[in-house]
Amino acid sequence: MGLLDKINSPEDLKELNQEDLTALAEEIRQEMIEVVSVNGGHLASNLGVVELTIALHRVFHCPEDKIVWDVGHQSYVHKVLTSRKKQFRTIRRFHGLAGFPKRTESEYDCFDTGHSSTSISAAYGFAKARDMFKENYHVIAVIGDGAMSGGMAYEALNDAGNSDANLIVVLNDNEMFISQNVGAMSSYLNKIRTAPFYDKKKKDLGNFLKNIPVIGSSVAKAVGKVKDSIKYFLVPGMLFEELGFTYLGPINGHDVPALEKVFNQAKMKKGPVLVHVVTCKGRGYEPASKNPDIFHGVGPFCVKTGEIVKKDAPPTYTQVFGDTVCELAKENEKIVAVTAAMGSGTGLNGFGKLFPDRFFDVGIAEPHAVTFTAALALAGMKPVISMYSTFYQRAYDQVLHDICLQNAKVVLAVDRAGVVGTDGPTHHGIFDISFFRAIPNLTIMAPKDENELRHMLYTAFTFENPVAVRYPRSTGFGVKMDQEFKSLEKGKAELLCEGKDLTLIGFGPVVYMCLTAAKELQIKGIQAGVVNLRYINPMDRELILAEVKKTGRVVTVEDHILSGGMGSAILELLESERLTDVKIDRIGYADYVEHGEISELHQAYGISPYKIIEVAEALMKR
Repeated sequence: MGLLDKINSPEDLKELNQEDLTALAEEIRQEMIEVVSVNGGHLASNLGVVELTIALHRVFHCPEDKIVWDVGHQSYVHKVLTSRKKQFRTIRRFHGLAGFPKRTESEYDCFDTGHSSTSISAAYGFAKARDMFKENYHVIAVIGDGAMSGGMAYEALNDAGNSDANLIVVLNDNEMFISQNVGAMSSYLNKIRTAPFYDKKKKDLGNFLKNIPVIGSSVAKAVGKVKDSIKYFLVPGMLFEELGFTYLGPINGHDVPALEKVFNQAKMKKGPVLVHVVTCKGRGYEPASKNPDIFHGVGPFCVKTGEIVKKDAPPTYTQVFGDTVCELAKENEKIVAVTAAMGSGTGLNGFGKLFPDRFFDVGIAEPHAVTFTAALALAGMKPVISMYSTFYQRAYDQVLHDICLQNAKVVLAVDRAGVVGTDGPTHHGIFDISFFRAIPNLTIMAPKDENELRHMLYTAFTFENPVAVRYPRSTGFGVKMDQEFKSLEKGKAELLCEGKDLTLIGFGPVVYMCLTAAKELQIKGIQAGVVNLRYINPMDRELILAEVKKTGRVVTVEDHILSGGMGSAILELLESERLTDVKIDRIGYADYVEHGEISELHQAYGISPYKIIEVAEALMKR
């Protein structure tokens, strides 16, 4: 029996000696490597926080004390140590443990986190509520250095630093977020790392001032100002102290005794404290430490070699997007690309290598990314910004005001539209149609397959208004790829097959589900027409109305929430034409969707040909 088998709660950690803790850290790493090699998941970041997590749970008393994890993908070790090790092999599987903190999963998870830069705000909220209730517990936010590039983190630092609330922020500095860190904060933290004399210099300066002979109260304030001034020259890293935080660090994030010592110091401090911890992403597994970006969020892999398990499959929509934008940019030097710390995830790394002066990774800063892109367009460039659907939610105001209100000619690539699989509800892109559809000036497109995505991107750059092109995480269908680009007429749908009994309308790759269902329905004696909507704004009113009037029955299918989605748009169209006698059923999601493989989720939530057939047959009987 290993040491990990004896850990049933964080309290068990406090019985171990240093030798045991070292052995336990190794066991945890091996367990994570084995599980993630099968399930996929966030490996490199979790390998880097093993000792940090152990130290946190030895010093603090959870769940009474509250730890808020940011972004949340670094919480695997926390899950293993908080009564979930027996379920750990189910992580990210359908109905298994979530890959992020989840309040409904454990009392040790106090706040759900999936998007970055939220932890300090949440922790400060807990701290203020604690003080108002006159309770006594510690609140700790664990935030990565990448998440520190997000503006929300600074809003929280600014607010919390101006208070006297007892709050501990642990800055987990592993010199990377997903791709290589960018920006001034990365450079700033690097300066702190290379100046480990922080505490000694500050203490020496204090002693020097105390030893000045005949120092009276009348000059004490002046001396304090001198001290504050001198520390700028002696100590890189005063930003946090100037924001009101007591700064402790940098600390070796793999030295448990050192971590425990500094955490105990932090517990004794009054007011907000920031503990700067330096860790190594991917520690303990050579493939992950050498390639932390690849092993940030990784699919199944061979533990022995670190080789990613690859299956013969068509290219993903993300790959097609990246290749197409590169191809278009070779012909048009005004095309530039922007992303928010997701160059690899959005397929733009190739663009960055080919056109380094035309590629901008702004860090985890989605609102800034969108406004920056708007100005590029207004200045005469042809920008494409690529982010996941779920992250556009963080920049909605900027899309609405800075791009669309000004009619800036920006192409918004909406990657990971629809359910995205095992990352779960914080990452599913099932709300973008609803919130984009309400915005004037914005054209919204979705391709039925990877070939049509190429044409849509080509078309989008020709429009004189902003365009959103949404596409899923999955691989394409392996369709033949046209060599020549062609323009798709704005607002025109595609009638793929005619029917006299009912009309199936799909938006995006679910169109193929509609085609499969139509073939099965034909065998059952039901002739169903299939419309590839292509555009939801503007919509092909002429074609849709003609088909609807002909069949009198409609089934809409979308990989999206029903409220405000494509089916809602069809209902609005029918209402505007007073076609109240048309029978219509909508297939989509009614609520948040849990984590699981995309195919499992589609089947479980009724986004499938079988569900379309079932709904269509029921509609025929009504």
